[in-house]
Amino acid sequence: MSLTPVSRRRNGLLAGAVLLTVLSAALLAAHVSFDGDTFQHCRYLGPSTRMYVTAWAGPLCSVAALVLTSRRTRRFTGAQVAIVCVVALLLSVQLFALYWVYAPDPGGGADCSGLALIGL
Repeated sequence: MSLTPVSRRRNGLLAGAVLLTVLSAALLAAHVSFDGDTFQHCRYLGPSTRMYVTAWAGPLCSVAALVLTSRRTRRFTGAQVAIVCVVALLLSVQLFALYWVYAPDPGGGADCSGLALIGL
């Protein structure tokens, strides 16, 4: 059974969406692993450059996966629905991570104890 050109293109778009979804999940895992970059010797350094890069690249890959999945389709297949659900979950977590990168230091920035606001 040979595939029509439309089916081949749809399968190619679906494979690209799966690849972008896996890349997006890997970027989220990398962002979480870079969490230790914010403190060094009990001093708050702020988010590192690689935290900013992974925080922005993850949602961009997720949105690209959504675009590839829903492009020129009238009806969604089971695989497309699964990709959309996984990407929606990833995107919500990634947007929270992006917010966290730009959030102020919760400890006040003085040291590891976080008592800078009290004045100790």
